[in-house]
Amino acid sequence: MAGENIVTIDEQNFGQEVTSATTPVMLDFWAPWCGPCKMIAPALDELATEYKGRVKVGKVNVDENQNLAVKFGISGIPAVFMVKGGEVIDQVVGARSKKDFKAMMDRAIS
Repeated sequence: MAGENIVTIDEQNFGQEVTSATTPVMLDFWAPWCGPCKMIAPALDELATEYKGRVKVGKVNVDENQNLAVKFGISGIPAVFMVKGGEVIDQVVGARSKKDFKAMMDRAIS
């Protein structure tokens, strides 16, 4: 499901991969049964490659990581959060365009 530049985030590696990250992290909360999640995956794969080293892209399977879903107040997926310095600085719920996700990344690194 995830491209080579996308990190699978779970409750075990969340602190290391997200809280302690030196770059902003885009978190994609998804599930295998979610159609819109599959629709945005190619755009996130492309952006993960384009922004490698500047923004980390991580995917969180909500079925397998319910504590993280609760922590972020996930009520609908896909839900994409931008985390910088351990704090949520941006978020969108629902399928969006690659342009929208790119804009989130650009705001996070500016």
